[in-house]
Amino acid sequence: MSTLGRAVRAGAGRHRVQTVVITMVVLIAVTSAVLGGSLLVASRAPFDRAFGQQQGAHLTAQFGPAATVAQLTSSAGAAGISAAAGPFPTTQVSTLGPGGRPRPPMTVVGRSAPDGPVDQVTLTAGRWATAPGELVLAEDSRFRGPPVKIGTVWTVADPPGSPAVTVVGIARSVSRTADAWVTPEQVTAWTGERGPAGYQMLYRLTVADTAAQVEAARAAIAATVPAGALTGAVSWLVTRQDAVGQAALLVPFLIAFGVLGVVMAVLIIGNVIAGAVSTGTRRIGILKALGFTPAQVVRAYLGQALMPAVAGAVLGVVAGNLLTVPVLAQTNRLYGTSDNGVTLWVDALVAGGALVVVTLTAWAAAARAGRLRSVDAIAVGRTPRPGRGQWASRLTGRIPVPRPMSLGLAHPFARPLRSGGIVAAIAFGTAAVTFAVGLATSLSLIQEAEDLADVQVVPRMEAPGPGAGGPGREPMPNGPGPLTDPAGVVAAITAQAGTGGYVGQARTEVTVAGITGSLTTVALTGTDGARYYRMVSGSWLTGPGQIVVSTPFLTAAGKEVGDTVVLTDHGTDLTARIVGEVFNTDDKGMQILTDLATLRPAEPGLSPEIFLVSVRPGTDAATYASGLETALRSLGAAAVPVEHGTDELVLIIDTLTALLSVMLVVVAGLGVLNVVVLDTRERVHDLGVHKALGMTPRQTTTMVISSVLVTGLIGGAIGAAVGVALQRAVLGAMGGSAGFTLPASIVDVYSPTELLLFGLGGLVIAVGGALLPAGWAAGTRTVTALRTE
Repeated sequence: MSTLGRAVRAGAGRHRVQTVVITMVVLIAVTSAVLGGSLLVASRAPFDRAFGQQQGAHLTAQFGPAATVAQLTSSAGAAGISAAAGPFPTTQVSTLGPGGRPRPPMTVVGRSAPDGPVDQVTLTAGRWATAPGELVLAEDSRFRGPPVKIGTVWTVADPPGSPAVTVVGIARSVSRTADAWVTPEQVTAWTGERGPAGYQMLYRLTVADTAAQVEAARAAIAATVPAGALTGAVSWLVTRQDAVGQAALLVPFLIAFGVLGVVMAVLIIGNVIAGAVSTGTRRIGILKALGFTPAQVVRAYLGQALMPAVAGAVLGVVAGNLLTVPVLAQTNRLYGTSDNGVTLWVDALVAGGALVVVTLTAWAAAARAGRLRSVDAIAVGRTPRPGRGQWASRLTGRIPVPRPMSLGLAHPFARPLRSGGIVAAIAFGTAAVTFAVGLATSLSLIQEAEDLADVQVVPRMEAPGPGAGGPGREPMPNGPGPLTDPAGVVAAITAQAGTGGYVGQARTEVTVAGITGSLTTVALTGTDGARYYRMVSGSWLTGPGQIVVSTPFLTAAGKEVGDTVVLTDHGTDLTARIVGEVFNTDDKGMQILTDLATLRPAEPGLSPEIFLVSVRPGTDAATYASGLETALRSLGAAAVPVEHGTDELVLIIDTLTALLSVMLVVVAGLGVLNVVVLDTRERVHDLGVHKALGMTPRQTTTMVISSVLVTGLIGGAIGAAVGVALQRAVLGAMGGSAGFTLPASIVDVYSPTELLLFGLGGLVIAVGGALLPAGWAAGTRTVTALRTE
């Protein structure tokens, strides 16, 4: 081994704490970077990857009974078609859940197997339906309602005899081609002599990058069947647009944590190397006296940094990939992909980038060692020059606290640059925690804003009861349509014990000048409408002639709150003023909210088709719905409890936030540990003097821990402010990527008490990092400390 190599090994052995700190800091930084980078790659165009992996349908076409099976089969040869699957018989069925609870209608497709040349359906639980009475439910079905378990039995209300069907599987279709699947024979048994409602054909196209190309293929398919036989077709571009919006939300979030991790690693590694140079001044002089050139001295300290950095980078790549796998399992479930999480180019880029950062940071700190003159370095001890920080010592000595504490409080001012670095590390650790808690709270409020109702009141239909042709009649939701007696429903809701509030909704379509296509308009009635929406600006509806809209509508129309627009409803022009901007993601933010009276001149018969009801705190929603159901039975309405669950994307972000925050806090604690070890070793002779004068081990511990109190408080205060600013910036970017402005009630989630606790969190990080060196200082023998120079 060369002389330089022996010097590097000896230096690493002499500074074991610094070696361990560099290893751990690089390990954690690389782990978080690999995790974030792999997920960032996985979140980029996940729908496209899932679509390719599952051979998704570029065009999902629905045909009426006018087309024969032979004609549909031959349509696969139309111009622009590269593959096709089908025809699959389709029907719409309504079911009753356990206990006779009504469920909305579902579009069911008869399909004998999940695989095929187009739209390879992925089973996520259970198995495929292979016999009569079995059903596979789409995982992302809009009509799924409360969580459904394998083995759940429903009653099919439409065919005579109310046959039972058992859920035997849960599956995912990237093309979203059905709400549920059964065997083709099951569809025939349900539809009987009238036959299926139609047939579904799935097509992959040779080119499908634009709407025009998809439309050309649709026209070619329509030309192969009788006129009017093609009753509907859904382009993959529409499905893709719905899916990619969620993926974009992950990007600013991952970038924020990535920047925090890189900056913290640079600060702490720079501090570690600078500290090694500072404490090794005498050793540097001896190396130069033995013939080491300035360049060799710099390389020696670079080697001391790179040896543990390489080990940390290798371990970090392994740990990052291991952590990516379980987290990516959730993203695979969300997007329907099958990625394993290991991306080799991300691993190489992160590990190489980390070593480059370590090299540059260590070189900047080690360059000082190369510039030192041998005679100056040998003559200088490790203790800071006399007079440095004396003003702080005199000032703290006047504070009415025990002397060991006042001595510790003055220590950071003897090394202001080093203390500044540790303040920055603590600030970033505190910022990570503040940001994580604020982001999780805001995401929970966003979900809460979208799902505030506890019970829905919907129209019911009469369906055959048990026994073919029997007189029994059971309630059943009948999909969209007005309630037959909305006034009676309101009376029943208000009379029911436990009602917290309600709002009635009627939906219609209107057009707005300057915006292409029709827009869904929700006409509201009741006094509790504002409860179900969060205002961004302006005010809520106070009467007819007013509308409330979201950011995408204002952007598309080129309007602001206070402007007027003309709504055209069934040929009647209605002038309305925009009185407020609301956070409402329905219909991609293009939905219009207004008072029912606003649309009455155009639609006199418009009436609520659904009521959203919230119950008072402490009221069980299922029990409330059961009681309300009795009162609504004679009014042609049914009460259905709403099941609340956490969105999968929110779970993913919450998991990543907690994981990355813990990593950054550990990095901050390691930075504190290193600095306190350096300070303690530099002052070991002073420590011996203190002990000789009677300082007890407990007082020594108090002095060492007190030395980080100031840096902890300052770092915590700065970190809390940075965390709040980061939360605002990331939420703004996440909202902007989806085209929405988030309301203040979702962004401003920190209370003064919480901010105070976050600020004190910096103190916790500082004290936690100082405990180990404080114990070492307390256990040092007096004679050993006095002999150290």
